[in-house]
Amino acid sequence: MPSLDFYAAFLIGLMGAGHCVGMCGGVAAAITIGMPNNTHQKKRWIYLLNYNIGRLVSYTIAGGLIGAALAGISTLNGTSNPLVYMRLFAALMMIILGLYIGQWWAGLSQIERAGQKIWRHISPVATSLLPLKSPVKALPFGFLWGWLPCGLVYSTLTWAAVSGSALNGAAVMFAFGLGTLPAMLAVGGFADKLKNWLKNRIFRRISALLLIIYGVQTGYIAINQIL
Repeated sequence: MPSLDFYAAFLIGLMGAGHCVGMCGGVAAAITIGMPNNTHQKKRWIYLLNYNIGRLVSYTIAGGLIGAALAGISTLNGTSNPLVYMRLFAALMMIILGLYIGQWWAGLSQIERAGQKIWRHISPVATSLLPLKSPVKALPFGFLWGWLPCGLVYSTLTWAAVSGSALNGAAVMFAFGLGTLPAMLAVGGFADKLKNWLKNRIFRRISALLLIIYGVQTGYIAINQIL
């Protein structure tokens, strides 16, 4: 897997902090519902960490599955053309994502609506685990919440799809998950300064430009391979 894909996936997760906070901010409160008021702070962190571990596992599995699927299709066809075309689509998604993170165009939010039908079936199962009476329950809760319709996740999955294998696809999504950790830990009451830094307009736009440039470069390479 190109190392740049790994770093790009991490950057997507990191720069999507504002989006993560908006979509998952209420989860931090839900995790602590039902916990006794005298629960030690260390145990509260165990709940939060277990939730995030479960979330990362769901991303990793999704990346592995889609990476394996596209690699299998390419093998059956005896050609890498499907991956080349998919990589061109992934480049387009990267550009759209950069525009979204830079707050120049919010078209990515429309893509999230595509996953709402599936989420309607998963959501009741996730909420049935509440209140979380033990840290262990936070693992499956995070795993299920990882399937919440999210444009950031969908964009990164396109890169996992063209990674060439299940292992590479899983690595791309794991890197994305690691990138989201600072924001999600900040939601849990940690590092307010970090949260403000991640939301800084200049920092976000510089990162967005880097993603757009990477998307354009990748698209250019894919077009040359097609031609």
